[in-house]
Amino acid sequence: MLSEEKQELIERIEAEIENSVIDPELGVDVVNLGLIYNIDVDDEKNVHIRMTLTSMGCPLAGTIVQDIKTALKDLRDFGEINDVDVEIVWNPPWDKSRMSRYAKIALGIPD
Repeated sequence: MLSEEKQELIERIEAEIENSVIDPELGVDVVNLGLIYNIDVDDEKNVHIRMTLTSMGCPLAGTIVQDIKTALKDLRDFGEINDVDVEIVWNPPWDKSRMSRYAKIALGIPD
């Protein structure tokens, strides 16, 4: 079980990503699209993010990974986190069911 402090840090990391990292093709943040599968922070405050993309051949993978690292820069600069590692995975495959209600409304997809 996560400590309350670690859980709050993970929630802040997720909020920073949600507020800053927009999928350039869809215009919705990667959190609400359901692309972030897991965020973990180890005891040395290193962050590991498991995520996917909407398609395997996405030419913007490098851009999105860099956008995530940039979004977390302030947390790094203030010593709240250290290294950020973003792992792109393809299993489980992403589908529209992972999207939040907000993302579905924004994209005109029936719930």
